[in-house]
Amino acid sequence: MKNADILIHGCTILPMNRKRSIENGALAVKDGRIAFVGKNASAGRIVAEAKIDAKGKVALPGLINCHTHVPMTVFRGIADDKPLNVWLDKTIWPLEARLKPEDVYNGALLGCLEMIEGGTTCFADMYFHEDEVAKAVEKSGLRGVLGEGVIEAGSSVQGEKMLARSVSFAERFRDYADGRVSAMLAPHAVYSCSPELLLKVGEEASRLGVGLHLHLGESETMLREFEKKNRLSEVEFLNKIGLLNERVLAAHCIDLSEKDMRTLSNRKVNAAYVPVANMKLGLSAAKVKDLTSLGVNVGLGTDGPASNNSLDLFETMKTGALLQKHEYLDPTVLPAYEVLKMATLNGARAVGLEKDVGSLEVGKKADIILVDLAKPHLTPLHDIYSTIVYSARAADVETVIVDGKILMQNQQARSLDEQAVMEKARKTAYDLLSR
Repeated sequence: MKNADILIHGCTILPMNRKRSIENGALAVKDGRIAFVGKNASAGRIVAEAKIDAKGKVALPGLINCHTHVPMTVFRGIADDKPLNVWLDKTIWPLEARLKPEDVYNGALLGCLEMIEGGTTCFADMYFHEDEVAKAVEKSGLRGVLGEGVIEAGSSVQGEKMLARSVSFAERFRDYADGRVSAMLAPHAVYSCSPELLLKVGEEASRLGVGLHLHLGESETMLREFEKKNRLSEVEFLNKIGLLNERVLAAHCIDLSEKDMRTLSNRKVNAAYVPVANMKLGLSAAKVKDLTSLGVNVGLGTDGPASNNSLDLFETMKTGALLQKHEYLDPTVLPAYEVLKMATLNGARAVGLEKDVGSLEVGKKADIILVDLAKPHLTPLHDIYSTIVYSARAADVETVIVDGKILMQNQQARSLDEQAVMEKARKTAYDLLSR
C-alpha cells in the first residue's frame, strides 16, 4: 500500500512521451512529483489524502507558453488593428515608458489567473520590472521561465544599465518560489541591441549558465532592413558573434531562409511559433514544417496580451495547426498530436525544463491539467488528440495542478481571488491611460 498526496482516477491519460493514451487511468502525486501513472485497476492499493474522481475527463501535461509578455494584460485591446511599427512606436512603447512596478505586478497577476484558468502551467516571459512578474508567479503557484528585458535603442548607457538589471534578476530569481521560477537573459532583438551589447549578453549568460530569450525574424520588413544595413541576415549575424546554441529560445522565426533554418538546426536553437499574434499584426507565418523537418525544436507561444489578445494556448494550438495547413496548402501538415506535443513536451524542451515537465511520467513534476469532455462541442469522441486541438477550449479546463498543488478545481481558482485580481488590473489599466 502506497501513500500519496493526490490520486486522480478514472480519466483518460495523454502522457505525451508516447502517442498511446491510457484509458480508465490513474495518476498519483507525492511531494510535488508524479509517483504513479497507469491503469486505474493498478492503483487500488494507493492511499491518498485527496482523491479526484476524473471520470469523463482527460489528463494531460500542463500547457507551456514559450513566448509572452504577461504584464501586457493591462494593454489588452487598446492598440488593435494597426501595423507592427505603428503599434510599437505610437502606442505600446509610450505606454510602457509610464509603467510602474506595481502596474507590472497587477498585470502579471491577471495574466497568471488567465493562464491557470486556461490550463497553462508554465510560461516563458520577457519584460521590464520582471521581479514583479516573479512575485506574481510565486503568489499564483505557476511555473515561470523569466527574463528581464534588455533594449539599447541607440543608447549604450541604457543598454549597459538594462543588461546589469537582467543579470541581477537572473542571479536573484534563478531558483525562486520553491524552484518554480527559473531565469534567462532577455535581449530584445538584434535591431534593438548593438553587437557589443549582445556579445556581453552572451558572456554573462555563459557565466551564469542560463539561456537567452529573444525575438528573431519578427517581420519581413525588419529582416530586410537589418540585412540591408548589416549585409547579414539576423541568423547569420547571431551565429557570427557566437550567440546561437541549445539554450537559446527564439520567438517568431518568420520569413527565414532555408539556410537560416539550417543554421538554427545545426546550433540546436529552440523556436517559439506565435501564430495568433503574427496573424493579427498582418505578418507571415513561421515555416513550421520546414523547421521541424530540419530538426528544429518548436514550441508554441501566445506573445503578449496586447498583440494576441489572450494567453489562450488552446486557441493557439488550433490556429497554429490551421495556419500551417493554409500556408502549405496541405491538410496533413502539423497534425493534432504534433501540435499538442509542441504545447507540452517540445515546449518544456524549449524552455530548458524537459527533465521536469512536459509529459506525465513517474518522477517528473506534477504539472497536470484535467479537461472536461462532457460538453456538446466535444461530443462524440473519435480521436482524443483531434478533440483536444480542434474542439476543446480553454474554458473546458476543469482542474489545474502545478508542483503537486491544486491551483484550480471544478473551474474555481484556489490560489488567486479572481474578482480581486481582475478589479485591481482594471484600475491599473485606467490609471495608466490617464497619466
